[in-house]
Amino acid sequence: MFVSERETYTHGHHDSVLRSHRWRTAENSAAYLLPLLTPGMSLLDVGCGPGTITADLARRLAPGRVVGVDREERPLAEARALAANLGNATFASGNAYSLGWDDATFDVVHAHQLLQHLVDPVAALTEFRRVCRVGGLVAVRDADMATMTWYPIEPAIDEWSAIYHAVARANGAEPDAGRRLLGWAQAAGFEEVIPSASAWCFATPQERAWWAGLWAERATRSSVAEQAIDYGLASAGQLQGIADGFTRWAAHSDAWFGVLHGEVLCRHAPPEPERDHAPQRA
Repeated sequence: MFVSERETYTHGHHDSVLRSHRWRTAENSAAYLLPLLTPGMSLLDVGCGPGTITADLARRLAPGRVVGVDREERPLAEARALAANLGNATFASGNAYSLGWDDATFDVVHAHQLLQHLVDPVAALTEFRRVCRVGGLVAVRDADMATMTWYPIEPAIDEWSAIYHAVARANGAEPDAGRRLLGWAQAAGFEEVIPSASAWCFATPQERAWWAGLWAERATRSSVAEQAIDYGLASAGQLQGIADGFTRWAAHSDAWFGVLHGEVLCRHAPPEPERDHAPQRA
């Protein structure tokens, strides 16, 4: 995941975070974009992490050039290894506010679960627009953390949601980004924006165990846990109680967890031609 040097990536790069990133594919995380892709297109994937989505997109777009960019070298090393057999995918470190490419370089600029972690998402979208060719697409998808819902009721997960929101906002981030993508895209100057939404669902025994295990670890061992304690927002005992709550939730045979995401497809339309406002003769 990408953030600039002046920002804090709330989730950090504990393995409990990277395991969730490795699960992501183009199908489960970029389905809203896939119908618009054709082989030969060039694509920049900003905040690519370990590159699972990037590699999937590269396979679909071959022989088109696909570039993944992230701030952190650890996930980039994984991404390079994953895509080693793909001749059209490369990876580089970079800054979402100042991408190292010329204007109008890519047909598509894609970012998944990135804007929620940035202090200035509109500035990032403006930069995405700059490196996207006229007529191209900027595609962005982010979770809306407040819309996460689960059954049965587990007060510890409610407590975790409140702590997570407080930590993210202490970092200047917006955990409920999904609902704001449309407004951010409009503020970035996109002429045509198509909003949508989609969800992840974790309800089979295997899905529940995997999902709860990720969040139980994050609650006690990840950067989120460290920040929550450092910022005075939670104690170690509270966080252990939250981890136990995720484990209790997953043990229910009818447990269900849904995560809503906002999405926008932003078309970089050509500027309208200037009109001649000279007075017309009668």
